[in-house]
Amino acid sequence: MFSKSAKFYNALYESMGKDYAAEAQKVHHIIQQHKKSPGNALLEVACGTGLHASILQQNYQVEGLDLDAEMLVVASQKYPGITFHQADMVEFDLGKQFDVITCLFSSIGYVKTKARLESAIRTMTDHLLPGGVLIVEPWFTLEQWKPGRVSALFVDQPELKIARMNISEVDGRLSFFVFHYTVATPQGVEYFTERHELGLFTPDEYLEAFRKANLTVIHEPIGLDGRGLYIGLKS
Repeated sequence: MFSKSAKFYNALYESMGKDYAAEAQKVHHIIQQHKKSPGNALLEVACGTGLHASILQQNYQVEGLDLDAEMLVVASQKYPGITFHQADMVEFDLGKQFDVITCLFSSIGYVKTKARLESAIRTMTDHLLPGGVLIVEPWFTLEQWKPGRVSALFVDQPELKIARMNISEVDGRLSFFVFHYTVATPQGVEYFTERHELGLFTPDEYLEAFRKANLTVIHEPIGLDGRGLYIGLKS
């Protein structure tokens, strides 16, 4: 979880050039291609600080959901016109259904296990209207994950300097890494760490989870940023 780094999250991913606007446009195109329900209500699951949600609200009535309270504080302050819910993607009940549900930036990996993956897809499907579309961007597979890979991100703004470094590791079907942060602001320099664990699922396991939820599933191998997409259609 990004609880310790939530207030720096946007700056970090802006520094790496992640193009949220282009990704949201691709999502919009996929929705228009596949959605059969008449409405435009959209739920972004694992919405983080709300960057995708803020762009998608140009075309949809957007709500967001995330487990991390600190991320939702940032999202709510930045986008007060969007309703955000704190809940676990594996098991939540909002008492309503949506025309579109998205789970992007590989957040699905945080479910960790195959059983929880299937529960998350089923829960999202339960919140999907007939004719609706579920779009999930997967985490890496076991074959794609490279243990021992050294990574770093840097932010260089006038009053904010960040260095975030980590080494990719693996334990069975679980990928994990510890982010090491050094953050400098006019108030001082701080150091902290965050441990992240994500499940390494096969394409067949993603497909099976969608099919068990009675969705017609399409695997798009490239997706928004090379990680692919799984597109579920509710009859």
